[in-house]
Amino acid sequence: MPDRDTPWPPGTPCWVDCQVDDTQQAAAFYGALFGWEIEDGGAESGGYLMARRNDRAAAGIGPKPPEMAMPSVWTTYIATDSADRTAAAVTESGGGVLVPPFDVMDVGRMLVAADPTGAAFGVWEARAHHGAGIYNEHGAYCWNELHTDGYRRAQEFYTGVFGWAYAEIGDGENFVYSTFSHTPDGPPLGGVNEVTAQPSYWLTWFQVDDTDATLRHAADLGATVLSGPDDSPFGRMGVLRGPQDEVFAVIDPNRTAGTPPGT
Repeated sequence: MPDRDTPWPPGTPCWVDCQVDDTQQAAAFYGALFGWEIEDGGAESGGYLMARRNDRAAAGIGPKPPEMAMPSVWTTYIATDSADRTAAAVTESGGGVLVPPFDVMDVGRMLVAADPTGAAFGVWEARAHHGAGIYNEHGAYCWNELHTDGYRRAQEFYTGVFGWAYAEIGDGENFVYSTFSHTPDGPPLGGVNEVTAQPSYWLTWFQVDDTDATLRHAADLGATVLSGPDDSPFGRMGVLRGPQDEVFAVIDPNRTAGTPPGT
């Protein structure tokens, strides 16, 4: 069981949460889909719910800010050792700060930003809450992926803010995709995918033991299957729109292209 009890290194996707209109409805949906236990942070948390698996923090569910018109969405948070310095780097690199740095009780300091192609993301400076305490297993997040219509500009931006290096793994024409890491030879932390037919956004991937069963279960719970199940070299995957229109993806990394069913 991959778990973590310390802050994630700066520049690493470290947390995911969704902002929705009805947090209790979302809690019921994801609790049933991923086996999450939902913990209510009380009035002082502003209605924020903590999802846990095996008593470890897996993801968050929060209400949309009342003063901000926005769709329901999953947000990727990237670790930093200074939210204020990162906010300055976002601006200097051509992005925008949507929500300036602020303290979240005693658990951390955060901001919300947008890259120059329009994709929104969060930044987390850990204090009492380190970020995800469980990952890369059924019901936990396993990958974070930027879908962008400004591929090179986005790469330049995130290098300027977080120092990322990229490894191109696509063919450069039909599939333009790179993984990012702290160093050119470091382990991949997430991906950047060129898209042209939709606005730029960050996609959260959750690991599952059986993609086909998860897609069926999600549909029974009120979600819409947008794509899949599809085989790939990285696993059997599918993309879903939750009951409140938030988009996320699931993947079984143990079932790669060419793997016979049931193995």
